[in-house]
Amino acid sequence: MSEAPLPAIRSLPSWLLGRAAARGRALVAEALAEEDMRMWHHVVLSAVRDLGPVAQADLGRGVRLDPKDLVGVLNDLQAAGLVVREPDPRDRRKNAVSLTARGARLLKRCEAAARAANDELLAPLSAAEREQFTGMLLRISGTAD
Repeated sequence: MSEAPLPAIRSLPSWLLGRAAARGRALVAEALAEEDMRMWHHVVLSAVRDLGPVAQADLGRGVRLDPKDLVGVLNDLQAAGLVVREPDPRDRRKNAVSLTARGARLLKRCEAAARAANDELLAPLSAAEREQFTGMLLRISGTAD
């Protein structure tokens, strides 16, 4: 039997992480779709909950989303009654984004769905391995502050 193609590439941690990330994103996207939610919509909704009321520009910087793309996501979320944009009381030239009660309920369901998808992704690992793996990912991802 011949060796699997590209063994040198497929043994690189970066390649393996990319494959694992793609599988994780697919699992989460599928779980969120059950709630009629897309990935960036979920990210923005979660950030609004954590930061809100938050200036639209600050929200975009916080989630690292291009302002044009953020406007589209916020338009969708507002049309669905999940967020509201109102003049920021600290600076009337800016919009402040807040979560609605409906948005909070949907976010809770989405977070449970995303957790279940991540549990499926990490199912081959023991609880201790999951904790260790997550700690290592934090260290190498550059997000451990």
